[in-house]
Amino acid sequence: MTAVDAIILGILQGLTEFLPISSSGHIELGSTLLNVKTSNNLLFSVVVHSATCLSTIVIFRKDLVSLITDLFRLDREASYYVGALVISAIPVGVIGLAYDKEIENFFSGQVLLVGFMLLVTGLLLAMTYYSPARTGKVTLGRALLIGLSQALAILPGISRSGATISTALLLGVDKEKAARFSFLMVLMPILGGSLLKLLDYLKEPAVSEEITQGVLSIGFISAFITGLLACNWMIAIVKKGKLIYFAFYCFLVGTITIILSM
Repeated sequence: MTAVDAIILGILQGLTEFLPISSSGHIELGSTLLNVKTSNNLLFSVVVHSATCLSTIVIFRKDLVSLITDLFRLDREASYYVGALVISAIPVGVIGLAYDKEIENFFSGQVLLVGFMLLVTGLLLAMTYYSPARTGKVTLGRALLIGLSQALAILPGISRSGATISTALLLGVDKEKAARFSFLMVLMPILGGSLLKLLDYLKEPAVSEEITQGVLSIGFISAFITGLLACNWMIAIVKKGKLIYFAFYCFLVGTITIILSM
C-alpha cells in the first residue's frame, strides 16, 4: 500500500463512514480496484475508523461535554441515555471478542460478499421511506435492537450508520435523535477495538512490510478531515429524509459488484 493508496482509501473511509453506503465495503472495493493486496487490510480499516471516530468526537463535542457533566451531576435523563449507549455496544462487543479471527477473514478481498451486503443495506434504507412518522426517543429496548443492527454491520457492505439509523427510524425514533444516537453509539466499539489492536501492536510492534506507519498516518489524516465534512452532511440528510437516494446507490453498486465478481 502506497501513500497515494492511503490517501484515496482514507478519503473513501471518511466519506462513507457517515454516509449510509458502508465504509468497510467501499474500503474492500477500493482496495481491489487499487490492487492493494495486504494482510493488514483490517489494521488499516481500524486506523481509519479511529480517525472518523475522532471526527465524531469533534462534531459532537458539546453534546459529549454536556452528557458527561450531567452524568456526574447524577442527572436521571443523562444516566438513562448513557445506559442506552452502553446497551447498544454490547452485541458488537460480544461478537467482536468471540469471533475476532473469523471477522478478519471478511477483510480479505471478498468482493462478492460486499456486493450482496450492499443490497441488504439498500433494502434497509428503502424500508425507512415507507415507515410512518417518527417522534419517539431511544429507549433501552430500542437501544439493544439498534445495537444488534450495528453488530450486523461487522460484515463489509452493511453500512453501520445506514443499519443503525434505519433501525432507529423503523422503531419510531425521531430523525434527529436517531442520527445523534447512531453517531454517538459507535464511539465505544471503535475505541475499544482500537485499544485491542494497539495492545496487539505493542506486543508485536513490527508492522508488515506491506503497510508502514507512515502510510497508516496518512490514511488517518485523510479519513479524519473528510469525516468532519461528511458527518455534518449526513445529519442534514437524515433530517430531510433523503435516505432513499442512498438506497438506489447501494442497489446499483451492489448489483454491479456482484456481476463483475461472477
